[in-house]
Amino acid sequence: MRRLPSLIAALLVAPTMAVSLSGCGEGEAPAIVPAKAPPAVPVEAAYLPPPAVTATRADGAKLVLTGTAPADARVRLATPEGEASFSTANSKGAWTLDLPATTEPRIFGLSATAGARQLQAEGYVLITPAGEAVVLRAGTGAVRVGRTGKNGLDAVDFDREGGAVVSGRAPAGAALSIHIDGRQLAEGRADASGRYAAPLTQQPLAGGMHQIDVFGDATENTANIDTTPAPPLANGPFRATSVPAGLRIDWMTPGGGAQSTIILK
Repeated sequence: MRRLPSLIAALLVAPTMAVSLSGCGEGEAPAIVPAKAPPAVPVEAAYLPPPAVTATRADGAKLVLTGTAPADARVRLATPEGEASFSTANSKGAWTLDLPATTEPRIFGLSATAGARQLQAEGYVLITPAGEAVVLRAGTGAVRVGRTGKNGLDAVDFDREGGAVVSGRAPAGAALSIHIDGRQLAEGRADASGRYAAPLTQQPLAGGMHQIDVFGDATENTANIDTTPAPPLANGPFRATSVPAGLRIDWMTPGGGAQSTIILK
């Protein structure tokens, strides 16, 4: 569950000067004329933030999603089957979208169109039976939208090869120590918003039952999870199962691999 960095190189060409001798008599200083300027280097399009869900709330028989996107962008929320709902962001980039309430978990792809540009949200949007939005991210930890508080163990992500990430909340900048079955297997630090996603880099996480402990500044959380590898996804791109630790989602990543996310109680 590693993310590969990308490298972008830029080449800047400085204008040069040329010396022209034509038309110069003896004893006259040569005229200095600038050479033709090189073609203008195209300026990259300005960065546009991808769309994101920022909150959900129940409203009778519907669930209202709110989020952000570039101003005036057309927002699209689509199921794996291609059924789509649309909204338009206002001049400040805020949008809302209504979904029918249901007790079944649902998964969506979120994208936006801003002018001629197509923007894809990070990860998939999972809506739990309780109406919570969770961003499932390939190769890293899930983000539970709207989760508040400065102390909490939110999710554990893992794959069939034993790669794993522990995610949660802690005071901003807090140093963290992650222990599996009593052994320290990772360290991490909460970001400026108080969230962390700590990969277990020292050794793969074997399948089976494990106790996870997170210690840090004003932080101490424990969870017991079962990391038995997911069986093949034969009936769709994801499978939701209620487990003692919470809600387990086995899902297919954009690269075609399988990842499991346990959304902890």
